Amino acid sequence: MEYQEFVCAVEERMNQLMEGGRKASQYTVIKNNGTMKTGIVLETPGVNVSPTIYLEEFYQGYLDGKPFAQIVEEIFRFYHKIKCEESWNLSKIESYDRIRDRIVFKIIHTKRNEALLEMLPHLEWLDLSIVFYALLDVDRQGTATMTISEGHLQHWKVTKEELFRVACDNVKRLLPAELYTMQRTMEDILCFSSGKRQNLLEERTEGEKDWMYVLSNSIRSFGAACIVYPEVLELAAQVLKGDYYILPSSVHEVVLVPVSRGMEQEEMNEMVREINATQLEEEEILSDHVYIYKKEEGKVVM
Repeated sequence: MEYQEFVCAVEERMNQLMEGGRKASQYTVIKNNGTMKTGIVLETPGVNVSPTIYLEEFYQGYLDGKPFAQIVEEIFRFYHKIKCEESWNLSKIESYDRIRDRIVFKIIHTKRNEALLEMLPHLEWLDLSIVFYALLDVDRQGTATMTISEGHLQHWKVTKEELFRVACDNVKRLLPAELYTMQRTMEDILCFSSGKRQNLLEERTEGEKDWMYVLSNSIRSFGAACIVYPEVLELAAQVLKGDYYILPSSVHEVVLVPVSRGMEQEEMNEMVREINATQLEEEEILSDHVYIYKKEEGKVVM
């Protein structure tokens, strides 16, 4: 079964399982770097919020030999975990004054997203672009977000510069930056760590040293944007004690490497390209080269 056939089959079977007038239908969206993702949107009568379940990973399970019936059962169970029983209060979204405290930003590659950026208010930052979204909710299942389009700006009668000013304040509160040694990060991933992690941006001690550091936000979602946060790169320079490379390991995080470690820039670039080619989905790629933070100049250069 080809992927589109798989999507149609899931849609048909989900509609057979859904009760109470609920309906499943196909949905395709343009994601970062021009990637297209297809899933099913699950609508409930009288509820204006409908979860979308993307099917690429489920299809891979099918290709790996998992029975189709088992896959549909997993999708159905997942739907019941994330389904919405009540409508969102749309007045919170329609009014700028009521949504402004939830506006944050992420960064994406400008050239890879030219078509997408035509529809979104954005600010260019080197070869990247800052785009905005509203962080509506965060829980164990993930995040509920709303991308901010040019239409929103026209409706709210605000500028993208105003959005950026507000978002810079909001990210400190909603998505604070965190910096950890690579060793501590790997220990957490492998469940080897003990005790509370030490955010080096807040608690700088001589005990936490490494040659690679991971910078992201508190929920590890679009955390590469931390390199645009006010004062964060300056604080990181104090921790690393000098200039450092910024390796864009994904849209969710960056890796910092002190220049004093003696690694060559092309060596760093090759590391980034290898990560992009072997470790990331296309939509997770931020850039294919390193940046350098110059401590004395207080700025990032390409």
